[in-house]
Amino acid sequence: MARLKDKYLKEITPALMEKESYGNRFEVPKLEKIILNIGMGQATENIKLLETAAEELAQITGQRPVITRARKAISNFKLRANNPIGVRVTLRGRRMYEFLDRLLNLVLPRIKDFRGISTRGFDGRGNYNMGLKEQIDFPEINHDKIMGIHGMNITIVTTAQTDQEAEELLRRFGAPFSKR
Repeated sequence: MARLKDKYLKEITPALMEKESYGNRFEVPKLEKIILNIGMGQATENIKLLETAAEELAQITGQRPVITRARKAISNFKLRANNPIGVRVTLRGRRMYEFLDRLLNLVLPRIKDFRGISTRGFDGRGNYNMGLKEQIDFPEINHDKIMGIHGMNITIVTTAQTDQEAEELLRRFGAPFSKR
């Protein structure tokens, strides 16, 4: 069992039940999935960039990414419908907990001038969005083989009904939110 899932079952669930006075353990918010998305606008000109981004995302997550395609043609961006423009991975279960553990304990502390993640990333329904500017903060990435530095969007989807519940859940997992 993943370390964070064990922590969730043994420490976080009882603590949240006591604090928020939930009726049973199934009312306690939990993680549903984590979605990683890399948008590569330059992929229209150089498809090799998209392939290396897919390989890097597979190394980071341990799961093969899906190539996302453009829905509409936009002439100003030299984009045609159905062109590949990014890669995406949805993590659930054990891989989700292991990725969150690495993100909170390895990647975020490695970011230069890191002062915590913003509390403004909540969407009003208990989900959290954040962006990373560089993929090289992940220890799985070989710095010699990267073709360029690109960022990624990370969405953490929870069953929480409010942003306060989701923030409390992520704090108990060890998310380093910044102090305003």
